[in-house]
Amino acid sequence: MIIPPIGIGSLGPSIGGLGSSIPSPSVSAPANGSGQSFGDALTNAIGSLESTQANATQAAQQLATGQATDPTKAITAVENASLAMDFASGIRNQIDTAATTLFQTQV
Repeated sequence: MIIPPIGIGSLGPSIGGLGSSIPSPSVSAPANGSGQSFGDALTNAIGSLESTQANATQAAQQLATGQATDPTKAITAVENASLAMDFASGIRNQIDTAATTLFQTQV
């Protein structure tokens, strides 16, 4: 059974896009029915996180320099970036725990 992706804040329904900044891992098996590999999904998620962080930085700079007309938008952008980073950190921790458990499993 394939679990469909869910939208988490600015990560969106399919977890963002990075482009060519990070080379795609050589994982070629499709992660789901869409033909997207796990490596591609991970690369896209990192790109989305980078984009969210860049938007928050820009909004904070505009707020600090007085260019922002609506401070709530700047605060919302910073909070979205914070939540996205917390989410990514939690996912990384879960993957680390799962990998450690897997490697320590005796067959």
